[in-house]
Amino acid sequence: MPSRGHGGRARNTVSRVFNHILVVCTGNICRSPMAEALLRARLGRRVRQVASAGTGALVGFPADPLAVEVAAEHGLDLSAHRARQVALPLLSSAELILTLDQSHSDWLNRHYPQLRGRVHKLLRWRGNADVQDPYQRPRAAFVQAFTDIEAGVEDWLQRL
Repeated sequence: MPSRGHGGRARNTVSRVFNHILVVCTGNICRSPMAEALLRARLGRRVRQVASAGTGALVGFPADPLAVEVAAEHGLDLSAHRARQVALPLLSSAELILTLDQSHSDWLNRHYPQLRGRVHKLLRWRGNADVQDPYQRPRAAFVQAFTDIEAGVEDWLQRL
């Protein structure tokens, strides 16, 4: 049932349709590519575009080999992924921007204050926790990051 939001406009309290979702981490080679692929697979046709980028991206680099391996074990293909830097045109087209840790949310809100309200942590409903960066860490760190990402994606799917 729609409720009245600020200004008397009808607002859907159950779900909202998003055409573009952007996932942001640091280098865009570990966490955000896994989250992007998982969101895309789970959302299917419910969203037009899911993308990812980094606040300090290793531009043009493929996904980390351990991220590729862990994602593949869950039926996700990261082989075509290439890292890209967060940029205003990409951010502006996203109705929902999901970050992997607080530093990403802080960075986005500091550099692009006009995006406030669109920037949320992936683990918002899990104590607003961070997904720890597995970069240059053992395989177990990538498995844990994927497990945390999957939990966050499932939480968001219930709300999209």
